[in-house]
Amino acid sequence: MTSIVKPPVRHPSLRTNTLGLTLRDYEGVMSTLCAGCGHDSVTAALVQAAWELALEPHRAAKMSGIGCSSKTTAYFMKQSHGFNSVHGRMPSVTTGAAAANRGLTYIGISGDGDSLSIGIGQLAHAIRRNVDMLYVIENNGVYGLTKGQFSASADVGSTSKRGEANEMSPIDPVLLALSIGATFVARSFSGDKKQLVPILKAGIAHKGFALVDVISPCVTFNDHDGSTKSYLYTREHEVEAVHAHYVPVLSEISLPDSDDAVRVVAMHDGSAVRLRPTATDYDPTDRTSAEAHVRACQDRGEIATGLLFVDEKSRDMHELLKTPDRPLIDIPFEQLCPGSAALEALMDGHR
Repeated sequence: MTSIVKPPVRHPSLRTNTLGLTLRDYEGVMSTLCAGCGHDSVTAALVQAAWELALEPHRAAKMSGIGCSSKTTAYFMKQSHGFNSVHGRMPSVTTGAAAANRGLTYIGISGDGDSLSIGIGQLAHAIRRNVDMLYVIENNGVYGLTKGQFSASADVGSTSKRGEANEMSPIDPVLLALSIGATFVARSFSGDKKQLVPILKAGIAHKGFALVDVISPCVTFNDHDGSTKSYLYTREHEVEAVHAHYVPVLSEISLPDSDDAVRVVAMHDGSAVRLRPTATDYDPTDRTSAEAHVRACQDRGEIATGLLFVDEKSRDMHELLKTPDRPLIDIPFEQLCPGSAALEALMDGHR
């Protein structure tokens, strides 16, 4: 099925960002997903985040694998680079692209089947290498593209549309990422754009691998009473870890002295941020407490959302591998491949 091109009609009063682009400039083709699919809400949040960050579309690369989720890359930033890889192989393709051209912003879109089944090894090593990318998992607990079988993220006791109960323990991508050293971990809900947009912006700006697990209900196969990935269940069981806003790195802004429950801080663009104190016992820079919080929420039948963990001193793949600052694609062939004599001289030093 081919996607329908959106009509190039735009309202003359549309706001522009610092690049002079409107929200419409960050859209893609018309979605062919089911009406009401949570993935389309994720697309809208990605469009909003990219527009607010004023990303240059031609300096971004959208990467995906196979599945309903992997169609998302066609629906935003149509002027960007893109690569639709083999099922489960998006992380390694992105690793190679990032190694060759560190000058692009990489946004990977995957699903619970693409990442937690066939691609789980790929995901683990992208985390281990701390590839500089935003990695969004559109998590609906089913294989929607192949008619609704349970995926690896389906919770024990959840039922399929036909009524069968899942008896296998799920793989939680948040706990997986925390346990193997991810430097940015967050979870959100496709129906909570207010929370999701700042998380996506922070993930894009993070230096290193930023995993964002998004509960994104499948309206065709997994939005019924027995589902733990439905709209109703997620709304009733969502527990936000921290109330966070994303603020880009500019000149320092000081918090005003006040005893008010909510303090208002003026931003560089003239807007204001309203800050409410969060629970004193939660620290998003503590990996152990983040994992404990996620597990405690699971034990209570709740879904932990928000920014769960961030390593502010993260070193990405290029720092770890000591690659040159200049993208490899811009280095002359003669320097990349100096010939057999240079290779022999190098090998002599190791013999």
